[in-house]
Amino acid sequence: MSETTDQAVYKTLLESTQAIPWKIDWKTMTFAYIGPQIESLLGWAQASWVSAEDWATRMHPEDREKVVDLCISQSQNGVDHEADYRALTAAGDYVWIRDVVHVVRDDNGEVESLIGFMFDISERKKTEEQLLTLQKQLEEYSYKDGLTGVANRRMFDTVLASEWANAQRTRQPLSLILLDIDHFKQYNDHYGHIQGDDCLKHVGQALSRAASRPRDFVGRFGGEEFVLVLPETDEAAARHIAERCRQQVRQQRIPHERSSVSPMLTISLGVSTIVPGAQDRALDFLNAVDKLLYQAKQRGRDRLEMARTASRSELDDAADARA
Repeated sequence: MSETTDQAVYKTLLESTQAIPWKIDWKTMTFAYIGPQIESLLGWAQASWVSAEDWATRMHPEDREKVVDLCISQSQNGVDHEADYRALTAAGDYVWIRDVVHVVRDDNGEVESLIGFMFDISERKKTEEQLLTLQKQLEEYSYKDGLTGVANRRMFDTVLASEWANAQRTRQPLSLILLDIDHFKQYNDHYGHIQGDDCLKHVGQALSRAASRPRDFVGRFGGEEFVLVLPETDEAAARHIAERCRQQVRQQRIPHERSSVSPMLTISLGVSTIVPGAQDRALDFLNAVDKLLYQAKQRGRDRLEMARTASRSELDDAADARA
């Protein structure tokens, strides 16, 4: 076959594929060729692709700078590359494109041209986005208590560790509230487990209203116990939030005929605040608050017991002062 015939065959092959072939002259930054498939994909006439500027301006503004900078730097270095971006259609919509680029050099090693293929990856991107959405949902489910809708114990452990480290670094107070529904076993025995589940849901909702700041954390600690982590919250503020929790639950007016405390559902709370030092452990703090909750139940329930937990450094300073 002659050279002209070969070129015709190659052109026919290129233009019969779904991928869109193109070539840009590096010195002039103009299109030497772009496949006619571009018109069916994006709506822009084949003849309208004159320069690299046409390519850049027909790109989503959020993608343009990053993609153009990547392509220029990689091409200057003679490195083949690829880029994903949203291409503007003539109708004003966007199509996800993957551009695969090969750098052609002349005999002197200088960049002569860029040749490549554009692929429509819209369906792939749609699938990726659906998978990401599903992954986020699964992550939310894995950190959410399925019954009450508040965070679960796993999420609590993660948040406490994070806020503990932050409080150590910033020397800001961290407060913790552990609470228990009073005589919940008797509630379940009398009203049944289905109504018991509804009761837990209502308590979770009430606590979420009581702790409304962006970083306030409400979670189910286990069974009928709930926990609140309150970053940058001093003793007075922690007491206020704890009392608000108690009142929010009371305002639900959930009957509890088998309670020895009140004909309505009540809670008991342990509350403490600490500015943790480098040697302090979050688990020790949690155990101290749990003891306060136990005291609240021992002393009549429907109440809170509160103490400020001294940090290790404060205890050391006090010991030095006594010495």
